[in-house]
Amino acid sequence: MSATLAELAERTHGVVAREVLTAGTGLSFVQGLLAGDHPPPPFSRATGIYLREVAEGRVVFAGTPNAEFLNPLGTVHGGWTSAILDSAMACAVHTTLKAGEGYTTVEMKINFVRPILPDLGEITCEGVLIHRGGTIATSEGKLRDGKGRLLAHGSETCMILQPKR
Repeated sequence: MSATLAELAERTHGVVAREVLTAGTGLSFVQGLLAGDHPPPPFSRATGIYLREVAEGRVVFAGTPNAEFLNPLGTVHGGWTSAILDSAMACAVHTTLKAGEGYTTVEMKINFVRPILPDLGEITCEGVLIHRGGTIATSEGKLRDGKGRLLAHGSETCMILQPKR
């Protein structure tokens, strides 16, 4: 059984050295994050967003929006929504990296479908690879509440960075 979000939040967070990050494939690294072989990043502690599932070209993140992320309108700020979508879409690309490769997000588009309120409970975001080329990869993400209702969706373009020789 996988850890709960509360259990994941209790883990020591940190940043993995670049040599460790790029030593193996992107899939093996992201699997290591899920398994607890690598610490969750500090970003996860700040946002409450954690990795829940990993496969090549697909990841799922989960988070529980809370009142700390409310905007002046009383809904969860779009930045939190963008953060979970970016995490899922980018990590879907990350799972396709060869040893030594890196990547960076160069473009992201988000569509906000429903307001996100702190009483929604745990929500999930699936990121799926659409295309992986030698220099560009594209992915899409869907954010859903516990009842499966679509809250937001988006697409992302990442640049694949080759190792320096």
